[in-house]
Amino acid sequence: MSDTWDVIVIGGGPAGENAADHAVRGSDRTAVIVEAELLGGECSYWACMPSKALLRPLDVAAAANHLGGIRGPVEIDPAALLARRDEWVHAYDDSSQVEWAQGAGVDVVRGRGRLAGERRVEVVAEDGTTRTLEARVAVVLATGSVASVPEELAGVAPWTSREATAVTDVPARLAIVGGGVVACEAARWMRALGSDVTMLVRGESVLERAEPFASALVAESLSDSGVSVRTGAVVRGASRSGAGVALDLGDETLEVDEVLVAAGRRPATADLGLDAVGLTADDLHGRTSGGNLPEWLFTVGDVNAEAPLTHWGKHQARHVGRTIAARAEGRGAPQPVDAPVPQVVFTDPQVAWVGLTEAEARDAGIDVEVRDADLASVAGAALLRDDVTGAARLVLDEDGVLVGATFVGPDVAELLHSATVAIVGRLDVDALRRAVPSYPTASEVWLRLLE
Repeated sequence: MSDTWDVIVIGGGPAGENAADHAVRGSDRTAVIVEAELLGGECSYWACMPSKALLRPLDVAAAANHLGGIRGPVEIDPAALLARRDEWVHAYDDSSQVEWAQGAGVDVVRGRGRLAGERRVEVVAEDGTTRTLEARVAVVLATGSVASVPEELAGVAPWTSREATAVTDVPARLAIVGGGVVACEAARWMRALGSDVTMLVRGESVLERAEPFASALVAESLSDSGVSVRTGAVVRGASRSGAGVALDLGDETLEVDEVLVAAGRRPATADLGLDAVGLTADDLHGRTSGGNLPEWLFTVGDVNAEAPLTHWGKHQARHVGRTIAARAEGRGAPQPVDAPVPQVVFTDPQVAWVGLTEAEARDAGIDVEVRDADLASVAGAALLRDDVTGAARLVLDEDGVLVGATFVGPDVAELLHSATVAIVGRLDVDALRRAVPSYPTASEVWLRLLE
């Protein structure tokens, strides 16, 4: 294997894979991905894939237990649930991912990569040996992000999302510090596996970025499932002993067997060699190229601190890969697309939103009109469960153009893309009314919202 490629990508998650693929697709260009862990990254082994492998059976069981005509109750088998997780992560073996890369014409070098100068990448292998790679055209940083652990919890070696998705020994008592997406989803599957779960939420609600009605419905559902949701809770300190972890909450001490920190993530820029090319981590924030970045250097995914979502990282990567290809071929680079970022939370009920919430739109100075609908009033949605709970909201600007949408209810993730397309296409109410939803489906909620 040569030490020189046209494109070098540091980081082998979905964003890095897509950047490499689109940079060389349909050409004789060469690319290599440098990865220190498993090719496929956080998403494939410790985040999106294992978490949804754990959560989907819970969705099916919940739907079955809320439908007449099914002899129940339908129960979760913890051992089978974990076995399903193991199948989806291929027992933490990335050989199939390596086969995909090789089939796409992308090489893989194992080790931790860092910038070592212009178009140069130093790779330290697991055995400590060092190798220097050179790129003819471009280097792409795709190192993702790492969990943020507050100082007051660092000394007790808490779980992060990695340990939560890879769980084998289920703790009898689990505290989850945080109230965001990871916290809410992990609370759900850990409760289903048998943990007595307490969520310690610093703010006044879970999913604070979502519409307030969505946060309220999720909190109610978590409580109904047996999760204790404690808002305004601040962990002041922690200690670990043979009996577990003691969390100092100021006015009391909470004793648990394990603690999961789900307090956000930060870009993985440590020891990335940015100083070798005169950059700081701040230079990467919010951009895939340009600014202070040299013309040969690009970023994709969580490392640039935009939206820490796999689909957004892949969106960036497709654009970056095509830009690299265009430059290599002497063509004009494609223009970046100003697109809204969709988000799905796989709780029960699911929460799906895209664009601006009402509060975000008003904060941006938009004179908005809000349309709300009860999902239970829609026959197609009511057929999904006999006691369906959910709601939907459209946020329209002063011209009646859709700028935001939120759906809460069973399987509403499948409703989200229509709203995303509508926002990208800047469709107004008149245009949306001409799109006829099928009967009886949950998509009929659009009729209620547009009446």
